[in-house]
Amino acid sequence: MREIWFCLLIVLSLGTLSPTPALAAAGDAAKELAVQPSDRILGKAEAPITIIEYASLTCPHCAHFDVTVLPKLKEKWIDTGKAKLILRDYPLDEPALRAAMVARCAPADRFYPLIDTFFAQQEQWATSRDYRAALEKLVKLGGMSDKEFKACISDKKLEDQVAQSRLVASQQLGVDATPTFFINGKKFDGAPTVEAFDQALSGAAPKS
Repeated sequence: MREIWFCLLIVLSLGTLSPTPALAAAGDAAKELAVQPSDRILGKAEAPITIIEYASLTCPHCAHFDVTVLPKLKEKWIDTGKAKLILRDYPLDEPALRAAMVARCAPADRFYPLIDTFFAQQEQWATSRDYRAALEKLVKLGGMSDKEFKACISDKKLEDQVAQSRLVASQQLGVDATPTFFINGKKFDGAPTVEAFDQALSGAAPKS
């Protein structure tokens, strides 16, 4: 039932986008890949390299990247001010949609810590028979009240925003899997390993 509901949400949301799903022109893609006011930035906003990640919070490959690869990239590239990361929503199912909404209801400085928690505990909540209760338990540890949680996951405007993020990425940028990365506007096609990112980020670094 969850899957049917989520597919219906995506289909209904299509009406708010351009009816032509053709690949976007270069200018349109560049516009979509520019930093947006709604983006949550990990790192320094002025960092010269921008990594945009489209991810689903129920995606095991996304969790692997966050738990295994990102800490090393953060130490070498993000904490040093060379690069910044922007995670954008590409929910694959209803639990991912709701979790993304909860993360965006949190204060900006709690967004990435909450994302890290969701990925680290993914097996505990994403496949739970009552994923909402499992999610609520996690966010309560982070200080979100029961009232705030219920208001957040019932927020239709936020729900549309998260669903729209996936649709725009799919239609305008050709994103069809998670995680998908763009580095300074160029799609990253390598394996999401520390070594592959090191090579790509070195190539994107400003020449001295």
